[in-house]
Amino acid sequence: MYAKADFFLTLYLQEVEGAALIGSDVVIEGVSKSFGDFTALNKVSLNIQKGEFFSLLGPSGCGKTTLLRIIAGFESPDSGTVTFDKKDVLGLPPNRRPANTVFQSYALFPHLSVFENVAFPLRLKKKSKTNVDLQVKDYLKLVQLEDHAEKKPNQLSGGQKQRVAIARALINEPRVLLLDEPLSALDAKLRQHMLIELDEIHDKIGITFIYVTHDQQEALSVSDHIAVMDQGDVLQVGTPHDIYESPATSTVARFIGETNLYDGTVLTKELMSRPETEYMVELEIAELGRIKVTTVDEVEIGQKVSFTVRPEKIMISTDMPASKREDINLFQGMVDEPIYSGFQTKFYVNVNDKTMIRVIKQHANYSDEGPDIVWKDQVFLSWSADDGYILGIKE
Repeated sequence: MYAKADFFLTLYLQEVEGAALIGSDVVIEGVSKSFGDFTALNKVSLNIQKGEFFSLLGPSGCGKTTLLRIIAGFESPDSGTVTFDKKDVLGLPPNRRPANTVFQSYALFPHLSVFENVAFPLRLKKKSKTNVDLQVKDYLKLVQLEDHAEKKPNQLSGGQKQRVAIARALINEPRVLLLDEPLSALDAKLRQHMLIELDEIHDKIGITFIYVTHDQQEALSVSDHIAVMDQGDVLQVGTPHDIYESPATSTVARFIGETNLYDGTVLTKELMSRPETEYMVELEIAELGRIKVTTVDEVEIGQKVSFTVRPEKIMISTDMPASKREDINLFQGMVDEPIYSGFQTKFYVNVNDKTMIRVIKQHANYSDEGPDIVWKDQVFLSWSADDGYILGIKE
C-alpha cells in the first residue's frame, strides 16, 4: 500500500527522494446535515486510516455523496467535526484542504489537450515549465496515457477521460483522494477494467482513497474497509469479508449480494466450545420449520431474530445427500426457475409450498450433456449450521 514507485524519484523535489505520497487519517465525528425537512446525514462518525482504500456504499439518497462533499469542503455540516491528521478542516475552503475530488462527470476542459488538462493545477500555482513538463509526464505515465498527451477530451474513451481526471487530481499532491462514483458512467466491462487500474494506482501512491459507490461489487473488490449507509445512517463498518459474511442488519444483508433472509424464533441453544464461546442454536422459521445455526453472539430462548444464508452456501442435488452430520440443514423442494449464466446457474426452489429459496451453483467443470438439474426437478437442498448467520434482534 505504501510502495515506492520509480516515477516518484524525480517527482517531488521538496520531499525525500524516492518517497511516495503520504496519506492522511480522516476522522468524522457526529456529522449531521439536513436540507429543509430532509435529513441527509444523522450523526455520522467514521475513522479512516491513512493509506486506506475506504468505500462509502449505499443506495441513492443514503447520504454518501453529501458526506463526501462535506469532507471535500463543498458542503458544511449542521453539526460535527471533520479532521485530517487531527487538524479540524471545516473552516478551510476546498482549495486549502489536502484533498482533491474526482467527479463522475470528469469535469475536463474540452478545449485543452490531455497534457494541459493535467497541467492546469500546476499552471495555477505558476510552476516552472520544466517542473510542469516533468510532473505531467510522470502522471500521464502513471495512468498509462503518455501516448495520448496531445489529444482533446472528445478524442478519448470514457475510461481514458476518467484517467485524465484522476491524473489531474493527483498532480496536486493531495493526502486524500475523494472519488464520487467515478466509474458509474462506464459500461460494465470497462468499469471492471478501470476498477483494477484504480486499485493499482492506489497501491502505487499510498494516499488515502475515499470512494463513493452504490455498486456492492465495486466496494467488495477494492476496499480495505466499507461503510454501508442507508437513510443518513452508517449501518456497519468493516472489511469486505466482515460485511459480506457477518452483516450487522437485515438491510446490510439484503444490500450486499444476494441472500435468503427469514424471521425466526430461538428454540434452543447449546454451548459448543470454549474459550472462544460458540453456540449451536435451533430456530423456528415459519416458512421452513426448524433449522440449526452456529453463533458466537448471545441469544436467548424465545428471542425474535433474523436469519440469513447466502445462495452459494447451499448445496443442491437430485439425490439425497450422503452425509448424516447433525449440523446439516436438509430440505426438499421443486425447481421453479433455473437461470443459466455460463459460469453459474441460479435456482429458485419452491420449498414446502411456502417459500422460494435461492441457490447458486458454480460450474467448475465442463459438461457436454447440458445442465444436470432442470425446471420442475425434485431436489434436495442442504447447508451446514456454520454457513447460516443470525443477524440479531429482528428489525
